[in-house]
Amino acid sequence: MALATDYNLGPNTFPRGWFVIAESSELDTSPLAINFFGEDLALYRGESGKPVLLDAYCAHMGTHLTAGKSAMIVKNGKQIEGDSIRCPYHGWRYSPTGEVDDIPYFDGPCPKSASIRSYPVVDNMGCIMAWYDADNREPDFDPPHLEEWDNPQWVKWNLDHLGEVEIHPQEILDNMADVRHLGPTHGAPCEYFSNEFRDHLYIQRQGGPMQLYETYLRTTTWYTGPGILLSKQVFAGNTIYELIANTPVKDGVVKCWHGCLTKGSSNPPSEQDIETQKQAQAGALEAFAADFDIWQNKRSAIKIMQLKTDGPFRTGRKWYSQFFARPEDVAATRDEVNGEHLTENMPSHGKEHEFLDQGLSF
Repeated sequence: MALATDYNLGPNTFPRGWFVIAESSELDTSPLAINFFGEDLALYRGESGKPVLLDAYCAHMGTHLTAGKSAMIVKNGKQIEGDSIRCPYHGWRYSPTGEVDDIPYFDGPCPKSASIRSYPVVDNMGCIMAWYDADNREPDFDPPHLEEWDNPQWVKWNLDHLGEVEIHPQEILDNMADVRHLGPTHGAPCEYFSNEFRDHLYIQRQGGPMQLYETYLRTTTWYTGPGILLSKQVFAGNTIYELIANTPVKDGVVKCWHGCLTKGSSNPPSEQDIETQKQAQAGALEAFAADFDIWQNKRSAIKIMQLKTDGPFRTGRKWYSQFFARPEDVAATRDEVNGEHLTENMPSHGKEHEFLDQGLSF
């Protein structure tokens, strides 16, 4: 299992960016105890509906804020107050920004040293997305959002929870440059292909016949930061959006989610529209599963034996390294990679692909 240091990505172990940490519906019943970025974390929904993410352990005596279910304060439904949460051991109350603002048996000022880390978090497109930065900086770009998600005619995804896989996310991101795997792995050899880098965005445009769909497929696919992929796919008169999310659990291990958004024939969507969405998501997952199977059965590619007719792997890895880098080094990395990058013997998308980019969030 390769680690971040093996790829020489930068001083940090985990990349900064927005990451999926749960499906929104998972917070409808009770708080969650989760683990990502090598940290135990406490996730809950406040009374306002806002999700809150904190480091897991109360500074008082080290109790996990959301793992236990047997304490009476939890059983009685008294743990959440507004958007704050009380420790189930002694009732110390943590605000959504991580400060202790009430100790039920103490009248003095609450100790500032009892504060724990709070993370920026949003409820977005059926996902709980958190901003992670090892240096605790504020977000420097927004999480991705599709306008179609807010249109009631579109049928929303229920996420496929794909579990953990022992692979460094670097090798998941390699797929964006990997034009030559699309034929052997997916039965979708490209007739045109290009990559583009725009600061925190990594864009892929490609088109060609696809065996699974038995039609011609055109896609614009983009990462917003290192962990959230969206793909607009047009085939046989249909348009779907696919989500693939990877989030580091620990160094060299990621957790993945998948979903598809489809347009219904009516507003609100009919039962047939809902069934069509399920079938579309299952079909897209079948295609993605081929990648997943490869990742689970390969050794780490610390260095790629790159050919001129491969995609721009080195440039993609350079782009990815910005999320591990010191802040002062990010601009130079972006200046080096920004722009369109072509692959030898592979035409660019040309003007016929421009309609796919219309309305996209980049």
